[in-house]
Amino acid sequence: MKIGAPKELFESEARVALTPQSAEQLKKLGYDCVVESGAGALARFTDDAYREAGVEVVDSAEALYAAADIVLKVRAPEGEELDRLREGHILISFIWPAQNEALLETLKAKGVTTIAMDMVPRISRAQKMDALSSMANIAGYRSVIEAGNNFGRFFTGQVTAAGKVPPAKVLVVGAGVAGLAAIGTATSLGAITLAFDVRPEVAEQIESMGAEFVYLDFDEEQQDGAATGGYAAPSSPEFREKQLEKFRELAPDIDIVITTALIPGRPAPKLWTEDMVLAMKPGSVIVDLAAERGGNCDLTIPDEKITTEHGVTIVGYTDFPSRMATQSSTLYATNLRHMLTDLTPDKDGVPNVNMEDDVIRGATVTHEKEVTFPPPPPKVAAIAKQPAKKVVEKTPAEKAADEVAAFKAQTRQQVTLLAVGAVLMLAVGAVAPASFMQHFIVFVLAVFVGFQVIWGVAHSLHTPLMAVTNAISSIIILGALMQIGSGSFLVILLAAISVFMAGINIFGGFMVTRRMLAMFQKS
Repeated sequence: MKIGAPKELFESEARVALTPQSAEQLKKLGYDCVVESGAGALARFTDDAYREAGVEVVDSAEALYAAADIVLKVRAPEGEELDRLREGHILISFIWPAQNEALLETLKAKGVTTIAMDMVPRISRAQKMDALSSMANIAGYRSVIEAGNNFGRFFTGQVTAAGKVPPAKVLVVGAGVAGLAAIGTATSLGAITLAFDVRPEVAEQIESMGAEFVYLDFDEEQQDGAATGGYAAPSSPEFREKQLEKFRELAPDIDIVITTALIPGRPAPKLWTEDMVLAMKPGSVIVDLAAERGGNCDLTIPDEKITTEHGVTIVGYTDFPSRMATQSSTLYATNLRHMLTDLTPDKDGVPNVNMEDDVIRGATVTHEKEVTFPPPPPKVAAIAKQPAKKVVEKTPAEKAADEVAAFKAQTRQQVTLLAVGAVLMLAVGAVAPASFMQHFIVFVLAVFVGFQVIWGVAHSLHTPLMAVTNAISSIIILGALMQIGSGSFLVILLAAISVFMAGINIFGGFMVTRRMLAMFQKS
């Protein structure tokens, strides 16, 4: 059977659903591939590149739809594209079935089996096909680049001969895939980054990326985001008021706001109101990633960039992935290839739409002249449900009290250990000969120094540098070397074994570290 990818007709859509690299992988599944001439041009994939990968290039969309049994697309088909689909076709594309009921009826009437990439269940096995996350990751990264392009100042703080430049302050609203990508990009550029999400369980993820989680003074336990497939659930009116109150407090100090909040099947919630925009400094930037669904900002205009009268720029572009078309096409084509791998378990070039498979059933929206949307809930939960827990930020006084208590507990522990050690040393010294005590003291000191060296290394350095810290701990080799010259055969033998083992730890540690670091080097 043949897999075909036509040129996208949607205005400003630069992505393509089939790349030369993905076509080579699909051929291994037993398929032939065909592409419309110029389909990959905007994503920098030439017709010659497709031909070199063994893909047939046809001159028109009519020829492609006639030749292909499986049609891969980015945008949902419309107009003349629908006319070209025929019974028996398998269409794999973004569909957005909840918003396109008429489209589903048309595809059903035509006898087309439709697999919606936006309906892939968010379960572990389906992560490789999660095109929504792939595109959201790109959109989050690109949103920061667009913000920087319109901001006109440094992200990172600098001290120069011409004066001091303060770092930019960035607020990311929503910590899904796009939000986390934006957080990572903003922090890597040196900005002071704050982030908010209605799910308190993501606070740890945000803080691990170097950003500060914005807490609310609110007593209501939050709903678990897992109930909606990893998305945030709608909040109560009381929580929303507290949320808006916090944003109004932050607005005058924030330079860049990136909003990413979406709830499946609903318009984007309004989180950045007009009065917040007016409170921002001139030159500030708002990038609204929810613009296609109405926007999180009151003043967002989809597909446009506007500047308010007092100088705040609001970016409402809806084509962020297309602005990085090569990368987006590569990731999306890989998602499609993984979907086709699951559809072709025998690798014989014949797809099997197995409606008993959680992933395939969840993504299939029309099949055998029936509308199969909405799907039943997956048998495997998207995220293991955890008991809700209240997250309360401690006051500075409470943090200081905790630090003092921890210091006192550590001091007591050390004093106790020293006392026990002193008693043991006195007991051993009372019965052991002087020659033994000399060797014993060296042994104890070597172990103590080695323990203190390795224990003092921060946990954050243990990966990928764990092997190096192991090598450093082999400072105990000094104790063994001091005993090599002893007159006792037993002590010399034990010291030699210690030197040998410590040497393995040292050289082996650095060799392992070298191999681990090589994994992160660019080829």
